[in-house]
Amino acid sequence: MTHISCATLDGAKGVKIDVEASLIKGLPAFTIVGLADLGIAESRERTKAALSKSNISLPPYKLIINLSPADIRKSGSFFDLSIALGAMCEILKKEPLLKNIIVLGELGLDGALKHTPQIFPIALSMLKEGLADTFLVPSRSAYFLQKIPNIKVYGADTLTGAFDTLTTGDAECKHGTQNINGESLTLDGKEFFYTREFAHDFSDVKGQNIAKRAALIAAAGMHNILMEGSPGCGKSMIAKRLRYILPPMSVDEILKFAMLDFLEGKESDFSAKRPFRSPHNNSTRSALLGGGSKEGQIGEVALSSGGILWLDELPHFDKTLIEGLREPLENYRILISRVNSKIDYDADFMFVGSMNPCPCGNLLSKTKECRCKESEIQRYKNRLSEPFLDRMDIFVQMEEFSEAGKSDITSNEMFDNVIKAFSAQMKRGGKLNSRLSDKELAGLEITDEATDMLQKAGARFAMSARSSAKTLKVARTIADLEDSIKVEKPHILEALSYRKRG
Repeated sequence: MTHISCATLDGAKGVKIDVEASLIKGLPAFTIVGLADLGIAESRERTKAALSKSNISLPPYKLIINLSPADIRKSGSFFDLSIALGAMCEILKKEPLLKNIIVLGELGLDGALKHTPQIFPIALSMLKEGLADTFLVPSRSAYFLQKIPNIKVYGADTLTGAFDTLTTGDAECKHGTQNINGESLTLDGKEFFYTREFAHDFSDVKGQNIAKRAALIAAAGMHNILMEGSPGCGKSMIAKRLRYILPPMSVDEILKFAMLDFLEGKESDFSAKRPFRSPHNNSTRSALLGGGSKEGQIGEVALSSGGILWLDELPHFDKTLIEGLREPLENYRILISRVNSKIDYDADFMFVGSMNPCPCGNLLSKTKECRCKESEIQRYKNRLSEPFLDRMDIFVQMEEFSEAGKSDITSNEMFDNVIKAFSAQMKRGGKLNSRLSDKELAGLEITDEATDMLQKAGARFAMSARSSAKTLKVARTIADLEDSIKVEKPHILEALSYRKRG
């Protein structure tokens, strides 16, 4: 009996699978067992065709392929290669020379090996969990895997090439090296990457100085921000430009973002750009939060982890969807429970929301008349609950658009300030201000005046403990932008000006 190691995905985590191949006496047959889905069952036909093209005939015996452990549901065409190699080893009576190697790849009918997007997240997860560090994959997949540090990869173009590699070990083993597209910044011995490619620039936004200041603070500390304003005032413009001034990223973060790209079926360019997701307001619950009828599929919330989740026209989203964001906004994770699976995804995103002041959008306008009834306005705003609004770090009411407005700052200038604040945060504790725990908040340097002001504001406006903590986090970011070691009274006052009241 031949053993070949493969792997599958459980959510975003790799799980090792033992592919057992055995030829036994019986009527000629080719059977795959071990809770395989229809896609893997189809690999039987692809394997037969590939073996035939490789001049290998199935003997008059029963060939059984077992995928162990049998209680884990398997899916994905990347099982093809391990199944075919197991069959070849049994037919040709050869033992795999390379041990502790994970075999992944899809087969073409002509015996060629094809890349599948799931290979990258499987390999990255297996390496991080310490389950495997050596992989045999199609050459195209090997190209992507080589960008993972400390990984060892064998690449092959055909089934026979993969078989020779497995049974002789006579092939080049390529070692993964750090290969990131972007500039680098070293802080306390740790390297971070960024890019100054501003596809959308803040210089295009006319006026809105308060909103751009709020956007700068939000980007510097990865704070949640909600913008309210009349149609056409620049909410969408600011949201789309925020992505390009977000803080630099570590190698681990970039690899994680690449993994999310592959999970979505896309090829990553491994650039230092954080994710930006903007689902439409008609999105379903499973599309936004994740899940499905059978399995816990990844949703927009998890795909935006480490980057921005932007919900435009926020009140037009289903209220249950908005309320469903409360857990990831608080815990930075989302648990999807189904009968067949329970999957935990990272959901460490920066929330950006935009909304009109009323259904018609003219409530704050100086030139247009609002056509909404008071009850309609109230019903519109009631779609956002107090607990949800309490999770917003920054609320900004935008000015009406004016042609006379000036563009007073560029994205490049704003990004310089973000890097300054980011450097201060990394040197202080290695965490962004928005992600500080209660214990870490208590250890911040803050003047007595600032403490007194925060306490008075909390009592006057009946602020919750969460609201007070978020105010302090925003104030700490403002202090970092102004090169202040301590949080002072003006920083608290500015942070309080961004709290939503009434």
